[in-house]
Amino acid sequence: MEKLIVTCAITGAEVTKAQNPAVPYTVAELAAAAKGAADAGAAIIHLHARRDDGTPTQDAARFAGIIRAIRELAPDVIIQVSTGGAVGMTRTERLQPVTLRPEMATLDCGTLNFGGDDIFVNTENDIIAFAAALFENGVAKELECFEKGHVDTVLRLVRKGCIKPPLHFSFVLGVNGGMTGEERDLRFLRESIPRDATYSVAGIGRYEFTLAELAIADGGHVRVGLEDNLYVEKGVLAASNAELVRKVAGIAARYGRPLATPAEARRILGMEVRP
Repeated sequence: MEKLIVTCAITGAEVTKAQNPAVPYTVAELAAAAKGAADAGAAIIHLHARRDDGTPTQDAARFAGIIRAIRELAPDVIIQVSTGGAVGMTRTERLQPVTLRPEMATLDCGTLNFGGDDIFVNTENDIIAFAAALFENGVAKELECFEKGHVDTVLRLVRKGCIKPPLHFSFVLGVNGGMTGEERDLRFLRESIPRDATYSVAGIGRYEFTLAELAIADGGHVRVGLEDNLYVEKGVLAASNAELVRKVAGIAARYGRPLATPAEARRILGMEVRP
């Protein structure tokens, strides 16, 4: 098996300090969280931007300031910006950080009912436009899929030439409106992607570590972090993103899978090394 790539989703757009005081908002907090996760073994930092009061934003200037701060503390880590933003944001708004030509970004591959009146909209034209923007800016992509129909959409758009290899999927499981995070769900999605594709799994809430262990045993990769799960174990709030990374590193050690460095992750994912 390849070494294990650990991605850490350090803040997201929805979780708050009221839920867990360790959720980072400010530039300094986000940079410190990224360094802690990287030091614990994360090769990729999945990055949303927040204002100091916790409000989610896709403002390019805010992203630029956060990225600079992370680079000062963790110069080698892969920074993967989110183009998902938050519910209700426009396509143009969500694409703002791509203008910074980050090393990597997410590409959401379908619409989702988040509950109540919240709909996370990703039309086919959105997906095509986001894929084109990433390609034109030389940004490596992670294909975020919340259910099987999203995988099928990716494969159809690959055949049409709208999404280009290499293909790295992120199965985000346990979200309202998407697939649950049972073993059968991961197996179904894993068997639905091309043999030469890579994948990572992000289990939401209680699914985080059970799915992480399944992916580790299967040869896949893993995402953890406070965006996805606020607890290190049932009823015990995580003290930091780094604590969540260390827990998954411990699982990986039991299966004999060393953690990939950022350089090794770039090779595994077929990412171009920039000068």
